[in-house]
Amino acid sequence: MEEISLTEKLIVGFSDFIWGTPLLILLLGGGIFFMFYSRLLPLRYIGHAVRILRGKYDNPDEPGQINHYQALSTALAATVGMGNVSGVAIAIAYGGPGAIFWMWVSAILGVTTKYFTCTLAVMYRGRDSNGVLQGGPMYVIVEGLGKRWRPLAVFFSVMGMVGVSSMFQANQLTQVIRDVVLVPAGLHAGLNSDLITGLIIAALVTLVIFGGIKRIGRVTGRMVPFMIVLYVLAVIYILATNTARIIPGFQLIFHDAFHADSVMGGALGALIITGVRRAAFSNEAGIGTAPMAHGAAKTNEPVREGLVAMLGPIIDTIIVCTMTALALIITGTWQNSDADGITLTAQAFESAMPGFGAILLAVCVSVFALSSMLSFPYYGVKCFSFVFGAKYSFIYNWIYVILIPIGATATLGAIVGVFDGAYALMAFPTMISAILLSPKVIRASKAYFGRLKTGK
Repeated sequence: MEEISLTEKLIVGFSDFIWGTPLLILLLGGGIFFMFYSRLLPLRYIGHAVRILRGKYDNPDEPGQINHYQALSTALAATVGMGNVSGVAIAIAYGGPGAIFWMWVSAILGVTTKYFTCTLAVMYRGRDSNGVLQGGPMYVIVEGLGKRWRPLAVFFSVMGMVGVSSMFQANQLTQVIRDVVLVPAGLHAGLNSDLITGLIIAALVTLVIFGGIKRIGRVTGRMVPFMIVLYVLAVIYILATNTARIIPGFQLIFHDAFHADSVMGGALGALIITGVRRAAFSNEAGIGTAPMAHGAAKTNEPVREGLVAMLGPIIDTIIVCTMTALALIITGTWQNSDADGITLTAQAFESAMPGFGAILLAVCVSVFALSSMLSFPYYGVKCFSFVFGAKYSFIYNWIYVILIPIGATATLGAIVGVFDGAYALMAFPTMISAILLSPKVIRASKAYFGRLKTGK
């Protein structure tokens, strides 16, 4: 047990180190740069972005593999998930309610970050070793910055293989099944039950991911709207039955954002890092996974896909994460429990809806986790193919599936540390390339919106 404890400390320690000031400056500073450099241009066209999403401009003959809606659904399937349920609970448990405010700040800046990175993902698409058109930060780096930047693209890809592994989702899904379903029924028998759960999850994921992005896009296109609506309705019920506590809940978030009294004893810098860290896991703006999904969209207009992509942080962080945070705060479970991660959120649901709240959350979380685990291997396969060649891409899918039962039986601290560390390292190539190529996005934006105004 000593060795396991030491390993976990080393992993968490590295994760905390890499998520220090440099990455904070990169994500927040980069987001501020994009926002002012574009003069808030993309934000003025949110209505147009919604029309694109609804399919008004879809053309099946344009290059790409999936339509705008499926691209956003695939990206949201990976972001509207555990980051919104478990990630928010972790943020509040570690940093108090004030961490949510800094998640909001990060998400607002993430809107323009997503616009820039996903516009570039279509603008600088490349072809893999099989000749298939692909998008993502690794192709943006090589096609946009030049072949001499390839080591940076390879670095992103290697970190991406780790960052999008299945372990966190498997861990949290197993935890909620264990704590909400098996233990109350007297069926849990320790590690063996967790392993069996992990094996069942692995089998379900296997059925979908070997069908490629088109099958993933079809499945997530059906699952994502369902999971968001079901979860939002459940939280609305919690809020509707505790209306008197909603405004005090917001007041606590704003107060704690600058005082960190609840948990961190005034450590404002650590609180900001906690909020930005969990927001990055929630909406991944600046990390680099969403550009891989949006880079597969059927379109000849890079700006159009960037507009669709920027809706992601609004949906998953501003809306869904806020609802989770209010559920935790107004029910008081964040103060009255020693639980962490998904179990803390399950306790909040159960306290507000006795007898069925935890089960309802278990259903939502099952869909959240499975949809995320269906999207992540697509990203991992892209990264693996870039480094080792597309004909060997099936190897990553098998590695991904094998890691599911391992994640199901691992400790939460170690899993969060691995994910956070890899995510942080993915952000450096993504943000550096986007900042260097930002003038290209501005020129394309002016041309696109100019055509839009003239009707051409």
